[in-house]
Amino acid sequence: MNAFATPEDIAHRTQAATNAAVAAGRELGLEITEGKVLYELFSVVVHLAPAPVVARVPTVLPHTTTLESLARRQQQELDVAQWLHDQGTPVIPPSPLVERKPVQRDGFSITFWPLTGEDKSKEPDYVKNAELSADLHKALRTYPGELDFLASAEPRFVREGLERLEGLGIVSQDDLARARAEWAVLEPLASDEAEFRKRFPGVDLQPIHGDSPPANIFASTDGPLFSDFELVTYGPVEWDLAGLGLEYEAAYNRGAARNGLRELDKEVLRFVNAIGAIRVIAYLSCADQLPAMVDFMQPFIDQWRDTERYAR
Repeated sequence: MNAFATPEDIAHRTQAATNAAVAAGRELGLEITEGKVLYELFSVVVHLAPAPVVARVPTVLPHTTTLESLARRQQQELDVAQWLHDQGTPVIPPSPLVERKPVQRDGFSITFWPLTGEDKSKEPDYVKNAELSADLHKALRTYPGELDFLASAEPRFVREGLERLEGLGIVSQDDLARARAEWAVLEPLASDEAEFRKRFPGVDLQPIHGDSPPANIFASTDGPLFSDFELVTYGPVEWDLAGLGLEYEAAYNRGAARNGLRELDKEVLRFVNAIGAIRVIAYLSCADQLPAMVDFMQPFIDQWRDTERYAR
């Protein structure tokens, strides 16, 4: 692992991403006077003012991600969001002002979205969002595009990320040993659709959001909009509810009943919850890029320690 990024390093990265987004937008014909950073964490989100366009620039990435693999995932996101929009599903679609494809500039891969007004009059209702996630799953069932099985589980990255954490002192040796032992059981099921189906017969698979839709519903001034399909994938719907807990699962089941969909399967939930926890640990191998994640992710690790170990 490289030395941890300093605040100055992160500010420089943010400025570089902003500059790349502005330059790319201008090359696409947008009139831009400045790039206004709206949000930054794992990505930098930039309003290309005064154009009604927002650029999203991923900046904190696993060591296994290349510009080519990132662009492929971004294209899937753009295609899914546009398809859902065309079907009348409430989503944030790609910007109609530029071609629907990621643009690479100065070592970054950038996507473009419409500037969307936010309703800040009330706090997010994540339980309600969990129920709404069933609406999204119903809409996605007929998506015709090709998606890989549980790509958002990132099996290779998790395995190698756990290896990279060895001896760094970010995660305790006991936690790391447990995570690697559990991943040895989980990885074959997360990597191979046939193995998953053998372990969970009768559990249907479909296109899913891939990254907790209850946390990625944007409260727009025109109502809630599904957003951020960066990790869209093919798998069990339980993946989208991983780690959220009983109240959220019950809310989803209410939405599923309303949409004529099945309830969440408890054994599959146990499986996706275990993967989600170990992915959190593996992502600490990226802490050199974003040191704040060490403290941010600690509560998730503390919670995982209290859970039953995953075994076949």
